[in-house]
Amino acid sequence: MTRAVARWGCFLPDLTRLASGSSTTNLPASISAIGALIASRAPSEDKDLDTMRAFELDPRLARDTTTIGRLGLCELRLINDCRWPWLILVPQRNDIIEFHDLTPLDQTMLTFETGLVSKALKSLTGADKINIGSLGNIVPMFHLHIVARRDGDPNWPGPVWGYGKAEAYEAEAGARFAADIRHAVLPA
Repeated sequence: MTRAVARWGCFLPDLTRLASGSSTTNLPASISAIGALIASRAPSEDKDLDTMRAFELDPRLARDTTTIGRLGLCELRLINDCRWPWLILVPQRNDIIEFHDLTPLDQTMLTFETGLVSKALKSLTGADKINIGSLGNIVPMFHLHIVARRDGDPNWPGPVWGYGKAEAYEAEAGARFAADIRHAVLPA
């Protein structure tokens, strides 16, 4: 178990209790508030598990990224551009375009996973700044970018989006970086 999971893993049982519809008595106030939001959602937001289809990753995301692993909600992927340490989180939910399209529980899990990944990325890279963003103008499937930035990197302090041409990782370097991220974020 990674230190991050050991530190934050204490919230997972509470989130699991909320997702299962268990009582929110004796939960911290913030967790109980999340439970109240989940309980108040409209019936049309509930999906019959039998009719849910398997998650389908947008082909453009699949083409431009490499799978690192799966967290509780999201697939963690590496953008194939070695100019910046650049990851994306893709919630494994179909037909989600905006953050607010996620259920309140999924929004909470995405926030938790974003913190977990961004902290590990900053620690591994020694970045000056972690940029987090969701654009979706080209690929509408909701995905969240997490980019490690450093003073003097290409286009610093400007954005990474649309700057120059992507430079693919050499196979060994990309695999090594993905393994380092996997080891830092995912439990053994």
